[in-house]
Amino acid sequence: MSEKQSLYILNSLISLTNRELKKWYKVPVILFLSLFQPIIWLVLFGKSMNMGSIFTGTSIEIPGLNMPKEIINEIASKVLLLRFGTTDYFSYLAAGMVSFIILFTSMSSGMTMVWDRRLGFLNKLLTTPIPRPVIILSKTFSAVLRALVQATIVLLVATLLGLQYKPNVSAIDFLGVYLALFLMALGLSSLFIMLAIRASSWESQMAIMNLLNLPLLFSSNAFYPIDIMPYWLQPFAYINPITYTNDIVRQLLLGTTGINSLFIDYLYLISFASFLSSVGIILSWKYLSR
Repeated sequence: MSEKQSLYILNSLISLTNRELKKWYKVPVILFLSLFQPIIWLVLFGKSMNMGSIFTGTSIEIPGLNMPKEIINEIASKVLLLRFGTTDYFSYLAAGMVSFIILFTSMSSGMTMVWDRRLGFLNKLLTTPIPRPVIILSKTFSAVLRALVQATIVLLVATLLGLQYKPNVSAIDFLGVYLALFLMALGLSSLFIMLAIRASSWESQMAIMNLLNLPLLFSSNAFYPIDIMPYWLQPFAYINPITYTNDIVRQLLLGTTGINSLFIDYLYLISFASFLSSVGIILSWKYLSR
């Protein structure tokens, strides 16, 4: 490939990615609406179910149990620490909400393919010399960028609401978190764009999204640890990429004990992202047609 061809492909990728991002940053209400649901989960569900504050922030009395309240609080805190890895459930949930926004932003990436096909833009694009994988990659990269920006906002909101970081958290830890979020967004965006390559109806794409979103979310460790799940659900949790992303986020930001080492978590996410992005590129050559 000549230098001129490489430059053309790079410029095409940047232009198409920017086109996708314009739909987002030029209409701020879309950003607000996309952030509304995870923030509501943080404010309402996270704070109302913050078991750490229930046990340690107030004095409780257990009728018939002659034990100092301080001892009861200490025991409760140790139980929570053993089960969740932290005595603050809000912090545990906040880490899951960061992955939550990555999931839902990545899911919406497939809809842009459907609308481009229905509005005729995709057919016009396919008549140009732009390689088909560039079309897929532009939509993937725009979804990844949007997901990372929105995850940053959710993380900032969670911090303002009382997210408790580990004492020695550093910039390296945050870089590790963003690497995990990037890999998860890349893999999921590739998956949903791949599913939308042949779709011509937004109803069918929405049906796929609705079929996958909640099972992916609730079969992960976003809301509760894997070891308290039903035995039949635990195998699904161990193959769910959201589980591995949450494990990295909690280890790096909260200092919890992970279900795996960071090496295993990253290896899984790298394999997940590499496989799905490669399959998406291959399918674009075969099935992306006018």
